[in-house]
Amino acid sequence: QVQLVESGGGLVQAGGSLRLSCAASGLTFSNYAMGWFRQTPGKEREFVAAIRWSGDNTYYSDSMKSRFTISRDNAKSTVYLQMNSLKPEDTAVYYCAASGSISYSYSASVYATERSYDYWGQGTQVTVSS
Repeated sequence: QVQLVESGGGLVQAGGSLRLSCAASGLTFSNYAMGWFRQTPGKEREFVAAIRWSGDNTYYSDSMKSRFTISRDNAKSTVYLQMNSLKPEDTAVYYCAASGSISYSYSASVYATERSYDYWGQGTQVTVSS
């Protein structure tokens, strides 16, 4: 059974930083592309960042790429999202996702598409106070 478990969310002041982690189990992690999405109440899930299976290419939402960094440790089956200079508008539930079908793709649009992903975590709340 595939499980993706996010952690590291919480309450932070504007301008602060958080590092989210997503630990995967039940799959061969190094075969999967990984992504981060976020969602606020009443809105659709929004792409944040993604990384190829090897970590050699990363993809970001334009609005976040200067502040967020995605990375992965295949030995630990974990993907990370380092978030700096946080803003109140970054407040959301953050989800990690895994895809076995796009892991060898280099298409940014594919990585940014929610339906490209096969498995999802339960989400972790990030709240940024002003």
